[in-house]
This record gives sequence, structure tokens and C-alpha cells, in this order.
Amino acid sequence: MEKNDFASIWLAESGNPAIEELTQLNLDVASKTSKTLAAKNLSANELAVSLDINPDEINRWLMGRHSFSVKIINEILDTMAAYSAKSIS
Repeated sequence: MEKNDFASIWLAESGNPAIEELTQLNLDVASKTSKTLAAKNLSANELAVSLDINPDEINRWLMGRHSFSVKIINEILDTMAAYSAKSIS
């Protein structure tokens, strides 16, 4: 996450531990998603097509600029599992 974005500035001023934890969780999900895509030789655009989501939104997720919803996390997990199943077959 960039140091000058609204969320970082707000966190620095407020110091809310729950918000900091949620922000870190989103960054962790973004990092793991990026690593999984790289390990499976997939692009963010391929993930966007699989999830039927605008590629720009995927890029915002992967850069830590947009929060993941539980629904999207589950959809990403399902999509990655489907790619894994294709690799095994």
C-alpha cells in the first residue's frame, strides 16, 4: 500500500487496531493471490476473466488499494482450486 493514500493517512492518525488488522489481512490476501498467480503462470487478467471482474479491480486488489470481501476471497479460492485441478489432469 502506498504511504500517501487515504487509508494509510487515516490509520496513522487514528491508530485503530481493528482497522490495522483488517488492512494487514487484505494485504496478506493480495500477496498470497499474487504469489499463487505467479506460481501457476497466470495473469491478473486471467483471474479477472475467471471471476468476471474488471481487470482494473483485480490490479487494485493486488496492489492493496481495495479491500477483499469474504465473497471475493471464496471466489478466488474456488478459481485457484479449479486451476489446480486443470494442472493435475
